[in-house]
Amino acid sequence: MSRYFRAQIKENRPLHQNHNLLSLVNLDEMTEPAPGQFYMVGTDRGYDPLLKRAFSLFRRTPDGLQLFYRVRGKGTSLLSSMGKGEVLDIVGPLGNSYPLPNEDQIPVVIGGGIGIASVFSLAESLSHSCHVFYGARMEDELFLAGELGGVYENLVLCTDDGSCGIKGTVVDVLRDFMGRHTTTSSAPVVYACGPVPMLRGIAETALSLGVRGYVSLEENMACGIGACLGCVVRTKSGYRRVCKEGPVFDAAEIVW
Repeated sequence: MSRYFRAQIKENRPLHQNHNLLSLVNLDEMTEPAPGQFYMVGTDRGYDPLLKRAFSLFRRTPDGLQLFYRVRGKGTSLLSSMGKGEVLDIVGPLGNSYPLPNEDQIPVVIGGGIGIASVFSLAESLSHSCHVFYGARMEDELFLAGELGGVYENLVLCTDDGSCGIKGTVVDVLRDFMGRHTTTSSAPVVYACGPVPMLRGIAETALSLGVRGYVSLEENMACGIGACLGCVVRTKSGYRRVCKEGPVFDAAEIVW
């Protein structure tokens, strides 16, 4: 099945300053996505900008999908101005998804700021069996925290300034959690997306305790299919393309 399809905007709702939740209805048959994969979305009106923009799958819906994005450049500014009924050209789903946990593993899903876009559908698919840690600099940057709180009993919110939830970072929360669970018969497995310093701290914490971890990396992508080599990252086995070998990697493989 072709990964190219057209989708119509159902809603393009601002959730916060410079952050929108885009709901799409697919007009063509689409390949079923898995948590952690992404889409290349055409935001041009003509040929400017020429390249599509990469967005993580936020959620699969009965009639299409949702993408959560930050307005930060020309492409996303154009996208934010589009309204109900407009049609987008999309390629996807692309990339690797998050490996699902075994029955004897405790899934720990971690999002930092806009990184919640990548891990939201994973947490949703794991339902009440997972622990969700969501952190940001301040309360205003905890997007969709209310929706998460209505679903997950094991949700921990934290902010750097203490304006919401625990004062501290998700790395601090993870360390505390690991200290209470690594000696049990069920071992934690960590899934995370967010800023690189956060991912580095999570990876170091997990590896120091012998816990498996997976991280989704965010890099600028031009093609989304591994042809342009513009999104490479350094791993222990050489340079790898985030769009092709990723965006989800084993945290132990990344050279931080």
